[in-house]
Amino acid sequence: MNTVRERIDCQSHVISPDFLEFLEKRSEPPHIVTHNGAPTLIVNGWLRPVLPRMSDIGMKLADMDRAGISMAALSMTDPGPELFGAEAHTIARMNNEFLSSLAEAYPKRFFGLAALPYGSREEMLKEMDHALSRPGIKGILLFSNINGRFPDEEPMRSLFAEAERRGTPVVLHPARPVTLELLRDFDMVASLGMMFDTTIALCRLILTGVLEEHPNLKLVCPHVGGVLPYLIGRLDYQVLALKRGGDRIKRAPHESLKRVWFDTVTGVGLGIQFAKDFAGVDKLMYASDHPWIDPQYNIDALDSVALSEAERQRIYSGTARELFGL
Repeated sequence: MNTVRERIDCQSHVISPDFLEFLEKRSEPPHIVTHNGAPTLIVNGWLRPVLPRMSDIGMKLADMDRAGISMAALSMTDPGPELFGAEAHTIARMNNEFLSSLAEAYPKRFFGLAALPYGSREEMLKEMDHALSRPGIKGILLFSNINGRFPDEEPMRSLFAEAERRGTPVVLHPARPVTLELLRDFDMVASLGMMFDTTIALCRLILTGVLEEHPNLKLVCPHVGGVLPYLIGRLDYQVLALKRGGDRIKRAPHESLKRVWFDTVTGVGLGIQFAKDFAGVDKLMYASDHPWIDPQYNIDALDSVALSEAERQRIYSGTARELFGL
């Protein structure tokens, strides 16, 4: 049986009670309604259940203890602040203060990834400066699309220079996917759509030259990079051999992709093995995607991969401690 000294979960989600109340009081999306007898979050036509474990910290801690998770990176999920117009900064501040309060109350169990308002460069950088000054905030959560716009566009693009200057990790997390309407059949939105969304966003960050412009940027792409590592050879060929899409970059796309960190949320040992072979053990971090996924599911997948004790410990905690400065 595989044993580890410590597990740090690099993807775990919460919703603040104040934000929950705010969503319940709203009369238009994004808001919470009762659907089929259960509280349901509606985000631009996308329905998601409101899980008790999203707001019950006692339940989250119990699940962490059961899975042997020492510490978790907490972040919000869709809807992000950008979906609330003039209230975006208020929503970002509300959630970031909540994450900081949890990290302060449980300093050995939690740290936070701050969400930002993207209405303007000034608002974004102002909240980034404030959030990173708060206890326990160790990184920035950047959604794969910002109300339909991608992170390589302004004002989001200005974030990368500041994150690079500060040495702050930026975690590229899926949002309501731009392909939502194409994937309603068979309920493929979460299984495929969210993975495609991060793949498109990450590919654009490579092809627009963002990763070349910021060689020291600490960018994390969850879910073993969406599907881009698996398709990177095709992207290389399109850019290098057929001269398609690579006019803003000087390096082969795979060189930039190898600089990105990945988490292990996939549920398939072969997927983790492939990411390890592609990027190296130092670019992999354990994550659960709690409460959407039982932590043990991704632990079992990681433990099915043939690793040395040092490699396993590196993935479970070493890389995260180094990257987030824990």
